[in-house]
Amino acid sequence: MKKAFLIILISGTTFVCLAQSKKITAKKPVSATKTGTGIVIKSSLDSTSYAFGTSIGAGLKTTGLSTLNYEVLLKGLKDAFTGGKVLLTQQQAQQCINDALTKASLVKNKAEEAANRIKYAPIIKEGQDFLEQNKKRAGVQTTASGLQYEVLTPGSGIKPTATDSVQVHYKGTLLNGEQFDSSYDHGKPVTFTLNQVIRGWTEGLQLMPAGSKYKFFIPYNIAYGERGYGPSIPPYSTLIFEVELLKVNGK
Repeated sequence: MKKAFLIILISGTTFVCLAQSKKITAKKPVSATKTGTGIVIKSSLDSTSYAFGTSIGAGLKTTGLSTLNYEVLLKGLKDAFTGGKVLLTQQQAQQCINDALTKASLVKNKAEEAANRIKYAPIIKEGQDFLEQNKKRAGVQTTASGLQYEVLTPGSGIKPTATDSVQVHYKGTLLNGEQFDSSYDHGKPVTFTLNQVIRGWTEGLQLMPAGSKYKFFIPYNIAYGERGYGPSIPPYSTLIFEVELLKVNGK
């Protein structure tokens, strides 16, 4: 719509100018444009070629690639476009592209993670400090993964395995006490397979006999990690859950 409006506006302006001048003047020749590389754009073909180049470059930049051998890139572009002999098979070319994009993605993800760790450093420290103090409380036990749990109500039923389906009631809160979810509020328990939830739950629920109620204190790395979850759980959040294991459904 904006493009159409622009065309109409330009056309209308031209019409007014012609009406006022009452004569048609000859078009001035397009002056040559010199780019920063010394290449001179003299024709519409030059402009189109350069435009395609910038478009391809912008697209490649979004992949996370930081540099390429531009002379060889142009060679490959020319060979493919003109039907010349290509130096790599389609399979070899695709493998090179996949490897480069994978490497670029890893570098980009590491950079983003480092930046996020600085950004969310207060949340990370808050979680670490809380867990350090919490593990000193009577009744709180800590596993090798860093998961902390407290038995609120003992149970006498069977314990589930990682591949079992279970039925639970739960309430989840942040360290500041803000509740982000509760099956009690939904009015019914939830059923799921243990290996389909966050690692802290997968590990913790296997410690619980059916009929018991535990309180879990879950570090961010076995909860929702550096990404968090939706608007309610910020990245790097340590979480607290009260969980009732109502039933083990089996595999």
